[in-house]
Parts: sequence; structure tokens; C-alpha cells
Amino acid sequence: MTNTIPVKDLPYKRYDIKLIEDATEKFLQAEKDAKSVDDVLAARDELLTAARHFETMASLSYTRYSLNTYDEFYLAEQNYYDEVSPVFGMCMTKYANCMLASRFKEELKKRLPETIFPGLELASKCHSPETVEDEQEENAIVTEYSQLMSQLTTDWNGEKKTISFIRGFLESKDRDTRKAAANAIGKALESVSDKLDDIYDRLVKVRTRIAKKLSFKDFVELGYCRMGRIDYNREMVAKFRENVVRDLVPVVCKFKEETKKALGIDKFMFYDDGVIPGGNPVQKVDAQGILDAARDMYDDMHPEASRLMRQMLSVGAIDPLPRDGKWGGGYATTFPDFHQTFILGNFTGTSDDIDLVTHEFGHTFAMNFAFDHDEEAGIGSSETAETHSMSMEFFAWKYMDKFFDDVKGYKLKHLSGCLSFIPYGVIVDEFQHIMYEKPELTPAERKKVYLDLEKKYRPYLSFDGIEYLEQGTRWQYQMHIYESPFYYIDYCLAQVVALEFLAESQKDYDDAFGRYVEHCKRGGLYAFNHLVKLAGLKSPFEDGALKEIADISIKLLNELKE
Repeated sequence: MTNTIPVKDLPYKRYDIKLIEDATEKFLQAEKDAKSVDDVLAARDELLTAARHFETMASLSYTRYSLNTYDEFYLAEQNYYDEVSPVFGMCMTKYANCMLASRFKEELKKRLPETIFPGLELASKCHSPETVEDEQEENAIVTEYSQLMSQLTTDWNGEKKTISFIRGFLESKDRDTRKAAANAIGKALESVSDKLDDIYDRLVKVRTRIAKKLSFKDFVELGYCRMGRIDYNREMVAKFRENVVRDLVPVVCKFKEETKKALGIDKFMFYDDGVIPGGNPVQKVDAQGILDAARDMYDDMHPEASRLMRQMLSVGAIDPLPRDGKWGGGYATTFPDFHQTFILGNFTGTSDDIDLVTHEFGHTFAMNFAFDHDEEAGIGSSETAETHSMSMEFFAWKYMDKFFDDVKGYKLKHLSGCLSFIPYGVIVDEFQHIMYEKPELTPAERKKVYLDLEKKYRPYLSFDGIEYLEQGTRWQYQMHIYESPFYYIDYCLAQVVALEFLAESQKDYDDAFGRYVEHCKRGGLYAFNHLVKLAGLKSPFEDGALKEIADISIKLLNELKE
């Protein structure tokens, strides 16, 4: 099935939540009356079809809201889905409980992907009738945050500009411009500091309340269930963070010290973290040129990648330009009823624009394959999804001459950024663990925790003298902390796997890319660590995995510097 309708014209109608409630009751009765496992599977297919339609309309609504948060119609629709999503979740919990108690459970296990029943075990713990109102409150607060940040502007050279626009200047060759950008971001956040503190405080409290009602020790436990983590836990993640401190932080610190000397600066500041000696590479194509070059790249890379990119461009399924009122990040999503993928981004005029296109297309590449296998399995949990995207960034290296004259400079900037990202990613993760383990912390105490974590994982970097950010507030424009708790460590795990794919591609590109395509095709059919093993790679949780990838990355960085 190939969609030919422009994305802006895809038909939208508010989903009546009673439809999924009725479909759930019908499934429960059908499972009770089933004579065989085939009867249960047929009833499951019907329920998942109803669920898919809910997800399509909710995704269309959110996408159109995030493209223009001033749009009153889609703001109202987003508020509606904030209210009914917990009801949808409760229906899926009933489905999960029924499947777990089914007389045909053992036969179902043999017929369904290995991830389904472990996922159902987690899903069964995430909702109850007692938490519906609290979940509605949580959703409304998240929307409040996203609307605040999407519409937040500050002065930049006499004009009002969004944070997404200004962030691009953090990579300017001119250090004074970078400093001005950091201060402008700080001023923007400071102008709504009370609101940001209040919103996060309410989120921590309502999420903790939900966790307690569901009999969890804290929201950390519930957060892991929500993330669908079936083959690793908080203890393994804590060990991973320890390995980052031991095996990666010293390597990154040494690299940053060399960068500081090459830049000729006395103190390495927050606004120096995104630049390389000689200045960051500048793409040789404009926004449209990036999309044209990406099309040509995927034409050569893989037949399915070519078909997908051309289809997305033909229906306007990529929106890359920043605008006032547009959600400030980047994401890929699907409208499953139409077998349509979509990418939202905010180009900044830096090399990150190319990373955004390759990263988000990596998501859609896997999403496209997932349309053809078990609907519930999908593309897998988020660390698997981020492996798809981050690995695609590296497989695109082969084609960077389409985007840059200074290809070596791009690779140096990209690889050094990916390696140094991991310590930042674990800052975000540990920060959230502490916030939900100690929900009573005040705003001032939260900021101190963040500064302490910066010193632990990025001791080479300083916020001193940067307006507002020096107080420990950098985390306030990391949207995941507010909107998607505990997601961020998945980027770190995926980054390690992606770096392994890079190392393999340096030895044999075609073999590594073939393994990557198969990895994408498997999607959510297997758990994360199993998928990594099937691709012939090491799990990020293995002792020594981080040290090995750090050594390989530094060797490659040194070659690029030469």
C-alpha cells in the first residue's frame, strides 16, 4: 500500500473513544468464547485494527498541533487526546490482562513474536481506573510545556526568534556569537523560569502519585514499564552509567582538552562544546538542496530507501523549516492507517540539518518495514528505534560529498559529537532518576543536582558567566525531561550500537549495511539485546563494550584530524 494523498490533506476525524472501549469488550468476549488459538488471534487482529485507527488519528492530531501550536482547532484536539489517551491505555491493559490469563497462552506464545508477552506483562502494570484522572492531568501539563516552549521567543539582533533558531548559532565560528547565543537562550528560559519550575514540579508530583497508586516504589519503576524495557532494568542502566564514567569520560575529556588547545582558549565553555578546530563545516546546499541531495543519496543506497524517500517528498511528508509556534525539536512518526511516515524538523543552518534528515529517515526506514509484520511488535522499544536512526547517520557518511566540500571536517564534527553526546545523555538520565527518587526536591535543589552531574560527566565544560544557564538550568529546554521521562538513556545505548555499525562499515560497508537493513526489518520482533546479537554486535551493557568503542572512535578521530 502506497499513500498518494498529500499529508496535509490526509482525512482527519476525532476518534470516538467509545469505539476502542466497545472493541475491547468484544475482544474480551471473543477470547472467552474461543474454541481455538486461531479464534483468539482473529479477535486480536480486530482489536488491533481499532487501536491502529486511534493511533492514526491521535498521531495526525499531534503532528498538526506541533506544526502550529497556535492552531486552535488542533490545540483542542490535542486536549481531547490528553483526556482520552488514559482511557485507551486502560483498554489496552484489559487486553493485556486477558491475553496473560488466556487458556491458549502457551499456544499464543508460539505463534507471536517473543516480545509480545513480556510487553504485555509490563503493559498490564501501567494503568488502572484509579489513575485515569491523574494521567489526564499529566498529559495536560506536558501539552502546557510543549506549547510554552514552542511559542517562546527572545531578542536576537533586534528580532524575536525561537530557541530552535538561536541554537544554530552555538556552532558559529565566532566565539562571541556563540556566547551571545548561549546568553540569549538563557534569557529566554529566565523569562519563563517560574513557569518552567512550576510545570516540572507538577509533573514530578503527578507521576509519583500515579506510581504510588499502581503500587510501584517510585515513578522510576513505572517509567521503565512505560518504556517497555523487557531485557534490562535500572540496575543495568546504573552500571552502564558507571562504565561511562570509567571508560568514556576520560577519553572525551582528553579529546576536549586537545580541542581547547587547538581553539586557543583558556576555558572550555558550554558554547564551545559544539565546535571543532578550524570551524565547523558548512553545507554547500540550502534547505531544498539538502532534501534533493538526500533523495539522490537514498537512490543509490538501497531500493527501498529510494522508494520511501521519493514517496515522502511527493506527499510533503518532511517539514524541516523552523517557524514561530512550531514544536522545537525533531521527530519521525507514522499515520498507520495510511502506511504513511512523516518527519518534522527545525533546520538551523548547521551540519545538524544533515544529521536530522539522516537520523529521522533512519526511523522511517524501519517504520516502513514494520508495516509488514506483527502490528503490536512495531519497530521495537525506543533504544531499538534510536539504533535505526543513529546508525543511518553513519551509513550516510559514504555520501557526504553531496552535502559538504569539507567531508573530513563533517565526519570529525559528527563523530566527536556522537562520542561526547553519551556523557551528556547519562546526565539527563541520572538527573531524572534522582528527581523521581526524591520528588520532594525544590527547584533550587534540582538545579544544584544538575550542576553536580555536569561536573561528574563533563568536568571539562563550564557554564560560568552564562546568564541563567550558570544556575543549572540547561536541562529545562531538554524536552524529553518534561515530555518523555527515561527516554534519553535509549539514545546513549543506541549510540554505542551505532558506533559499532560505523566500525563495521569501515571494514566492509556492504556487509555492515546489509546487517543494518536486516536489523531494521526485525524491528520489534526481538528484544534489544537479542537484536544486537543477531546483528553480530556487542550489547552496550557488556563490560568492556564502551572501552572498545571509545578506543575505535578515538583512533578514527585521530585519523580524521590528520
